[in-house]
Amino acid sequence: MTSIRLLAFAALSLLGFSGCASRFDVASAPGFQLIEGPQGHYYAYVPKDASERVQRGEKLPVILYLHGGGERGTDPEKPTQVGLGPYVAQSNGSFPFVVLFPQCPAGHYWAEPAQIEHAIAILDDALPRIGGDADRVYLTGNSLGGYGTWLAAAAHPDRFAAIAPICGGVKPPKGVRVPKDSRFANLADPYPAVAEAIGHVPTWAFVGAKDWLVPPAESEKMVAALKERGDDAKLTIYPGVGHASWDVAYADPALFTWMAAQRRVTATTPAAPGPAGK
Repeated sequence: MTSIRLLAFAALSLLGFSGCASRFDVASAPGFQLIEGPQGHYYAYVPKDASERVQRGEKLPVILYLHGGGERGTDPEKPTQVGLGPYVAQSNGSFPFVVLFPQCPAGHYWAEPAQIEHAIAILDDALPRIGGDADRVYLTGNSLGGYGTWLAAAAHPDRFAAIAPICGGVKPPKGVRVPKDSRFANLADPYPAVAEAIGHVPTWAFVGAKDWLVPPAESEKMVAALKERGDDAKLTIYPGVGHASWDVAYADPALFTWMAAQRRVTATTPAAPGPAGK
């Protein structure tokens, strides 16, 4: 059923997702709801057929989305307005994943351990509320949230079935301070250490070749470090695209088809058979 829903979403995408997604009225958008959690309010998107799916015994796949720097603050609507939210809204309730929109406070960074734990707390709050599948939780974010995606996955690799960092990295851009309590802040070469921490989590990174703020080399180094370990990682670089590569990545249904095919690997997950079934 998931593949059927994704095919339907792909058709909607081809018809209606031309160009950059625009801001929208989240209060009236199908599926979006404001939730009062243990750490304040946050928005969640829930597909319009979620109740039927849960009643049939299906657990829902969940995307934890980390917004960019411009959406920081105390207004929970802001994280829905740039990045993934507008594309989800254009589906008119047919986007087949639950999407969670935590918010980072002004002046802070997703790279800070406290902000990573804030996002994880919202995930923990939402999963039982919406019948979410803990084995199908996907992490993505752009710009500030792209950095957060790499570092949240390094902090909690056991929580995610796959990650999709967009125009992010590990070393911050020039002029941006490194959060002093960031786990990898003082390493001269943090890429191998972050890759080791992320480990087996399937990764698809995206960046624009003309990104003026976050060098494409950040994504290249992280993906290379994961591949060096033999982990499942790939990188898409968009020619001629600047910093707003999320507008291209989130408009492509292939990203969500790939996500839907991933399942969390846990200690109890059977290992894949080796050569000749060994």
